[in-house]
Amino acid sequence: MGNSWRRARKTFEVPCTVEIEQTSETLHAHVVLDGDVQIEPGDEVLVRDAPTRVEFGERLVVRRTATIVRGSLLDRLRARIEGYLELTELYEVSFSDGRAS
Repeated sequence: MGNSWRRARKTFEVPCTVEIEQTSETLHAHVVLDGDVQIEPGDEVLVRDAPTRVEFGERLVVRRTATIVRGSLLDRLRARIEGYLELTELYEVSFSDGRAS
C-alpha cells in the first residue's frame, strides 16, 4: 500500500513567469502562473529549468513551465495542521514582570 495515495494525485503543467532580482533595494524571487490556477495547501509547484541565482544589481525575468501536483485530502489536512502548529509558536509570550528575581 505505502504511497499509493500519492500516485493518484492530479498533475498538470502550466506556463509561468519567473522573476528574480538582487539589488541594494530588494532581494526577491516570484513565480506567476498563467491562467486562473489556484494553489491550495498541500499542492506542490515545480518550476522546470528555473534560474537559481542572479548577480548583484541585476533583475532576471524568464518564461518557464511549472508542473502542478494537486494535494490529496491527506496532504491538505497535514498542511493545514502543520501551518496551525507553526503559527502557534508565534503566540509564545512571557508573563513575567520584567524584574530579575
